[in-house]
Amino acid sequence: MKTGNYTLVTGGAGFIGSALVQALNQRGNCDIVIADILGQDDKFKNLVPLRYADYLEADDLLELAETEPEYFDQFSTIYHLGACSATTEKDASYLIRNNYEYTKALATIAIEKNIRFVYASSAATYGDGSQGMEDTLEDLHTLCPLNMYGYSKHMFDCYAQRMGWLDRIVGLKYFNVFGPNENHKGDMRSLVNKAYDQVTATGEIGLFKSYHPDYTDGNQMRDFLYVKDAVAMSIHLAETPAANGLFNLGSGEANTWNALAEAIFAALDLEPNIKYIDMPETLKGKYQYYTCANTGKLLSTGFDASKNFNLHSAVKDYVQNYLVPNKHLGQES
Repeated sequence: MKTGNYTLVTGGAGFIGSALVQALNQRGNCDIVIADILGQDDKFKNLVPLRYADYLEADDLLELAETEPEYFDQFSTIYHLGACSATTEKDASYLIRNNYEYTKALATIAIEKNIRFVYASSAATYGDGSQGMEDTLEDLHTLCPLNMYGYSKHMFDCYAQRMGWLDRIVGLKYFNVFGPNENHKGDMRSLVNKAYDQVTATGEIGLFKSYHPDYTDGNQMRDFLYVKDAVAMSIHLAETPAANGLFNLGSGEANTWNALAEAIFAALDLEPNIKYIDMPETLKGKYQYYTCANTGKLLSTGFDASKNFNLHSAVKDYVQNYLVPNKHLGQES
């Protein structure tokens, strides 16, 4: 391997990670090392169409970070997207090890070796949004995540701020990302993916009822971001040396779940058929009723948002070009 020219993508077999690798491939970059945990599901299928130099399991990468830091001399950029992303995960110790300690270890090496370090934070760090959703916040400790997943991400953001690292690294606060290569995520798949299965099986889409007086059923709002846009933003920030700190990655607009469901039916050329279902008790106190990314900081770095998909065209692309033909990114005709 040529020293200093390679890109490391942790979580590179996962949803956003594999989409990132595919985008890098499209730009002619195949000098990529992927780290992940393939386990026993079908996540490996995301890797099949991709071009990369090497793969290793996440535990082996961590061991190299602890025992052979010179291994990392080959990298110019690290995209650290690997994590436990289950918002319902209750094992706090597991989340601390995977989402906090692991990130600290890689960030420390990247800073010591002057490697560009871009890591996945999350919009879940904002909690219910009562303290705002601003990526320019000076005191991160005012934020109150609603679940342990969000808190594990928040812990590293706060640590990086205390260490003075945020003027040297990039933290990506992804909002509600959807798109190809998420089939393996099970219950953590986006509504578009789940709803496609629902429509093909029953002809209807189930949405949670609202338990907030300000929102009627299905009119809870989210900033939905297509994965192709998410990776374009991520690569732009990695390649913009002056861009450092935390960045909101979203569409910059909030859409209702009803609007998303209607876009799915439209992509399938069907009339909307929405059923409102009870929300599980475990989610009622931890549910975000409104998210919207202020993307001003991202746009100030020169990112061209005019190329982004809007909600309907993004859903149409996902449904018609990937879900219906059962294709992964990189298998497009």
